[in-house]
Amino acid sequence: MFDLDDYNFDLPAGLIAQVPSKRRDASRLLVLDRRSGAIRDRHFHDIPEQLSPGDLLVLNDTRVVPARLEGKKDTGGRVELLVLEHDEDGKPAAARLCLLKSSKPPQIGGLILLDDQVSGVVEEVQGNGVVVIRFDSPEALEKLIEERGRVPLPPYIKRTSPDTLAALDVERYQTVYAARKGAVAAPTAGLHFTRELIGRIEEKGVAVAPLTLHVGFGTFQSVRTQDIRRHVLGEEYFRIEADTAEAIARTRQRGGRVVAVGTTVVRALETAALADGSIRPGEGRTRLLITPGYPFRCVDALITNFHLPKSSLLFLVCAFAGNDIIRRAYKKAVEDGYRFYSYGDAMLIL
Repeated sequence: MFDLDDYNFDLPAGLIAQVPSKRRDASRLLVLDRRSGAIRDRHFHDIPEQLSPGDLLVLNDTRVVPARLEGKKDTGGRVELLVLEHDEDGKPAAARLCLLKSSKPPQIGGLILLDDQVSGVVEEVQGNGVVVIRFDSPEALEKLIEERGRVPLPPYIKRTSPDTLAALDVERYQTVYAARKGAVAAPTAGLHFTRELIGRIEEKGVAVAPLTLHVGFGTFQSVRTQDIRRHVLGEEYFRIEADTAEAIARTRQRGGRVVAVGTTVVRALETAALADGSIRPGEGRTRLLITPGYPFRCVDALITNFHLPKSSLLFLVCAFAGNDIIRRAYKKAVEDGYRFYSYGDAMLIL
């Protein structure tokens, strides 16, 4: 149950989605009943029929920042930079955590030139390409990101140069309800929703409430511990408003289900949950790693995409539904040609 190899599975490369479905809500949906073990094939636009009046759908309204930039060292070598930290409010910070890709390892004191207006000095080297860079003009950096930054797609989504799909990614690697900037990856379960679909859900009597968890670089980091409980996640900022906490309390009082849209919502809610399942509003940072045996206090149902083998997200899904039933569901998904990962299809676990 806690051995990393228990979370491996064979996935044909052709099932890794490289582009999104033509319509957000046209993706396939595998509906899994974790109590009976029943599995049904649907499409995402069928979601309203799977929910009940009195349920609450909780969304992550984080916004992906197009923070992948190209530049060079003062020695002339080319670099690719992904800015990992973003200030949502107030004056932009000068020192930022970044992921630096270059032909040679970064060195403390190294100068990074992004354009004539923006440069920075490497202040700290944390390993695996993660560095702290102090920029001479944080405001100019923000402007450069907005004007020339590229979407930080996951490494398993391949693009050519020149990138003919850049405009598509700008639109589709972002939820329609994204509001608070700060993520380096999309909360991908939310990519399937359209405004019209959310309207249909609300018309059915299902409430909708947001929270924010800024997805961090840790979502891409491999698990390197054989005992999955020893894996350490990177910190991620989250915020839960009082209105959302109150909506959850009302839902539980009337016997409705709290339906989390994505593992990021699960981690934010479970971090803030009290013993009785109520939510403490406010903001903070979480490193919560959920593995089998975790006692879920707030979340009753989960919408999620299909995850990478040996990933912390797969641990969470198995903890929620059970290892055996998830293994069976993933086997069926592979056999039936479901599309995997960020631009892929979805699961609804009830």
